[in-house]
Amino acid sequence: MNSHYGSSSYLASSFSSSNNDDYYDDLEKQVVCQITTRNNFCIAQHQNNEGSHMGSIPGHMVVNRDRENADRNLFNDYFAENPRFSALMFRRRFRMGRALFLHIYDAVQRHDNYFVQRRDGLDATDEYIKIGESTALESLKRFCHAVFEVFGTSYLLSPNADDVARLLNIGESRGFPGMLGSLDCMHWKWKNCPTAWGGQYAGRSGSPTIILEVVADYNLWIWHAYFGLPGSNNDINVLEASHLFADLAAGISPPANYVIKEKEYNMGYYLADGIHPKWSTIVQTIREPLGPKKQLFARKQEACKKDVERAFGVLQSRFAVVAGPTRLWNKMILHDIMTSCIIMHNMIIEDERDFNAPIEERLEVPNLEFEMVGNDDARFQEFLARHRKIKDNDAHIALRNALIEHLWDEYSIGKLV
Repeated sequence: MNSHYGSSSYLASSFSSSNNDDYYDDLEKQVVCQITTRNNFCIAQHQNNEGSHMGSIPGHMVVNRDRENADRNLFNDYFAENPRFSALMFRRRFRMGRALFLHIYDAVQRHDNYFVQRRDGLDATDEYIKIGESTALESLKRFCHAVFEVFGTSYLLSPNADDVARLLNIGESRGFPGMLGSLDCMHWKWKNCPTAWGGQYAGRSGSPTIILEVVADYNLWIWHAYFGLPGSNNDINVLEASHLFADLAAGISPPANYVIKEKEYNMGYYLADGIHPKWSTIVQTIREPLGPKKQLFARKQEACKKDVERAFGVLQSRFAVVAGPTRLWNKMILHDIMTSCIIMHNMIIEDERDFNAPIEERLEVPNLEFEMVGNDDARFQEFLARHRKIKDNDAHIALRNALIEHLWDEYSIGKLV
């Protein structure tokens, strides 16, 4: 697999180049100039047409939202050459740096002319902008769909060979050789779920929800996202329906070779909670650990698994639209909203990642070339063998026991946490 925006090799080179700084400076000046020109044009046009019409529908009340002053205040506060608020305040309000914001703005604008005609669609849908509810919803839908189409192929990819090598190195430094991330599910409440679907989507809370399955690493990068199953399903059903192990079963996933207690393994694993099945690719905690070895393992496993829980918390804190109940009806629109939030979450992680952290040591691995078996029957038998290996219960128990002994050897003497 070639390097992509989420890969470690791309990140190490892209943000160390002065050419990118020049690009963002030029882009920022261009966008600010466009905003200023459009702002002046809209104000002049409004003044010329003032009083010519009284609303889109005769007889409806017209609310004077004072959009001109609101737009002028927004521009002066954050986008002027010398803005009123600092870069830190920009980051607090828009949840991302100014350069990244303008990069998304430019890409979405070039993808969809809707945002060239109405700049309001890229702004926050709150009291600052003073736009109507219907316009805000239309802008939200089109913006999320544009983000998904423009950036989805770059920020929703599975880890390549270099990424896997880096993740294995990070897992080993945290006491879990072979760990590729943490796996868990989140429920998004669907307030306006159609009544006919209410029973199907109602989960343990009694309210309709839609499930999001995620794999996240230690710095909260989301490598896998599967969204859309009804809330009545449990984590086992979601895992069976998702494509998490599709490449592994097909034999085209990057290598994940590691050693525990002098035994070699060739399949990575994810940390998960107790409800997940006992597969060789999933390591669960021990619910009631007996003895110091199992207690140490349970503490370390639960501490590392909090990566995915922190990712859920950060995702919801950054994007209020996925923090509370959704009031939209169309499930495809909900998919675009959730997916676009995950994409922008990964873009922020990429933009703000600390490359000087010692845990970021990376290993370079050559890209693999897979040779497929010509015979269909032999290829199918190999697929079945890999599928059985993924779901091997005995291999799961053996791996967990090996990790228990490994952690005890690493942390028991003067290193207990």
